[in-house]
Amino acid sequence: MDLEAQWIVGFVDGRGCFHISVNRQKQMTGGYWILPEFTVVQHERDVQVLYALKAYFGCGVVRRNHGNWMAYRVRGIEHLTEMIIPFFEKHKLKTRKGVGFQKFRKILLKMKNGVPLSTEGIKRESVKKFET
Repeated sequence: MDLEAQWIVGFVDGRGCFHISVNRQKQMTGGYWILPEFTVVQHERDVQVLYALKAYFGCGVVRRNHGNWMAYRVRGIEHLTEMIIPFFEKHKLKTRKGVGFQKFRKILLKMKNGVPLSTEGIKRESVKKFET
């Protein structure tokens, strides 16, 4: 299945998510584990679309999400900063999801460049991420 960039933008605008999890973890530097994730969810009957996204970006995994739902997930900072972010910088999201993407991008670039992050800073950057 061949995907076009603008189709991907529309699909992610509707079914995608840019998310940063912050979990308390004493063993980690700073006491927190920060997990960035790009996810697209689809019913299992159309899982071929998720595999096409994986092939298009050349990274990530397709796994069962919940029940009959499947998810395409990209978590690695390198894959996110080298494949996912450049794609959405070039091909702009059309909905408010673009605002969340910009916050996600800002945090990821800090992580990639070794800039220390506080949980308060991440919360401040992403507090309006899911507003519509």
